[in-house]
Amino acid sequence: MAHLVAPSILSADFSNLQADCELINNSVADWYHIDVMDGVFVPNISFGMPIIKAIKPKATKPFDVHLMIVEPDKYIKDFKNAGADHLTVHYEACTHLHRTLQAIKEEGMKTGVALNPHTPVHLLKDTISEIDIVCLMSVNPGFGGQSYIENTYRKISELKEIIVTHGTDTLIEIDGGVSDKNAAKLIEHGADVLVAGSYVFGSSDPHQTIEGLKQLSF
Repeated sequence: MAHLVAPSILSADFSNLQADCELINNSVADWYHIDVMDGVFVPNISFGMPIIKAIKPKATKPFDVHLMIVEPDKYIKDFKNAGADHLTVHYEACTHLHRTLQAIKEEGMKTGVALNPHTPVHLLKDTISEIDIVCLMSVNPGFGGQSYIENTYRKISELKEIIVTHGTDTLIEIDGGVSDKNAAKLIEHGADVLVAGSYVFGSSDPHQTIEGLKQLSF
């Protein structure tokens, strides 16, 4: 399948969020990527359910919600009700990952698991058949605009091997430092979804930047 592009609205203009939502709607982007941070799991706080609920009626594309929070199990139903289509939890925040994934599925959402840069991909071998999306953090989570961690290429290749071995349709999503300098190589190594925040919304022409990411080939 062709790779997907998911602009991260963490880097959007919060004073004019409707305009950036319309930009995503009218672009060739595939998903909205929405980061939720609690100031505990990561050293930052971002929007939560009220913002997601407010922009959902204006959106025409799926909401890919990335929870960077402790105890995500408490809020699964709430994020479904707010408008999440995919719900990604961090491996590092889930004591009982399989149970968490089952709870997400029961709410009718796609399941996602994110891994911090230091977390090895082999830890997902026992749950990969339950995971729709693996989000590999290619920066340390918490802030936008960070530099890409080069070791991510190796992790993509290792994860792709696990997915092929287990015969699943799990997508590999890359989140952090994605730009025209590494996007083609990420796809070449096996990435299916590119999350881009500051690269898109910090550009002079975000619409064209999204189109550039979508048209990449290798």
